[in-house]
Amino acid sequence: FSEAASYEFTTLTCVPGMIRYKGAKIQLLDLPGIIEGAKDGKGRGRQVIATARTCNLIIIVLDCLKPITHKRLIEHELEGFGIRLNKKPPEITYKKKDKGGINFTTTVADPKVDLDTIKRVLGEYRVHNADIHMRGDYEVDDIVDVIEGRCIYIPCIYAINKIDQITLEELN
Repeated sequence: FSEAASYEFTTLTCVPGMIRYKGAKIQLLDLPGIIEGAKDGKGRGRQVIATARTCNLIIIVLDCLKPITHKRLIEHELEGFGIRLNKKPPEITYKKKDKGGINFTTTVADPKVDLDTIKRVLGEYRVHNADIHMRGDYEVDDIVDVIEGRCIYIPCIYAINKIDQITLEELN
């Protein structure tokens, strides 16, 4: 039972709840709203996002009367904390080794990144010997995510609140 008020950010702490559905127990966490700068520690942002990292599914409730930039802001804050919404982990294998230089293989004929790019990225991490294999066409950011190994991939559902207060044209 989360407290609700007529002002934004009513939820001040994590409010846990339990849903029973067809014999299954599902834990639901009502988390405080994410504000700009949350990933950098503004407000209780780090606590909220750290809790979100433990979830199997994230439901983001959006106010349809607010600009779409609010959705992008929340996604940006979560992304900055290593949460990738509605994305699959890149099929990239990365293995450091003691010697032999950088070995890069891919299943794509003309990949977005080449061996020189891979060497520059690995050089930033002071890695000079590694095997990298990509089973798809990925961006440099995906390679960085794999090297750092700190990203998690969580499905997300967007729930739009107050939808009855706008027209179909506004919704589109």
